[in-house]
Amino acid sequence: MLILLAFIIVFHITSAALLFISTIDNAWWVGDNFSTDVWRMCATNTSTCMAITDQFREYQSIQAVQATMILSTIFCCVAFLVFILQLFRLKQGERFVLTSIIQLLSCLCVMIAASIYTDRHEELHKSNEYRIEVSQGQYGYSFVLAWIAFAFTLISGVMYLVLRKRK
Repeated sequence: MLILLAFIIVFHITSAALLFISTIDNAWWVGDNFSTDVWRMCATNTSTCMAITDQFREYQSIQAVQATMILSTIFCCVAFLVFILQLFRLKQGERFVLTSIIQLLSCLCVMIAASIYTDRHEELHKSNEYRIEVSQGQYGYSFVLAWIAFAFTLISGVMYLVLRKRK
């Protein structure tokens, strides 16, 4: 049981790390001379960055992605704290239902964020407010990490749902 518990803790911490990296790092959409995320666009040849503000046509979509990624990260961290508390407070044989619900909320939020970005990426990158042409890019590793974090949080949420506290 101790090995299973250690695996679950490592899996959850990995999920949180993936969420932090995908939320913070500037690589949701990349090209030869630029990288952009939900916060800013950076030109790699001049090392200048420009914040994405309300001047952009699709700013509401970007704000939705920002909010849901932040929420997913917060939910994942709260789920870990609740898991640690329930680990010492639950009686034997009880399930970690509250932890599972919070982790599944994190899963839902990251899925919503990545889905919005997937659906709106063409409109997001055709804005005239960018200093350079960013429409000819491709999804970056932060975007991929967001989808991997979705899978990890889903698996983690289901594991907590079926996990019983045993000796």
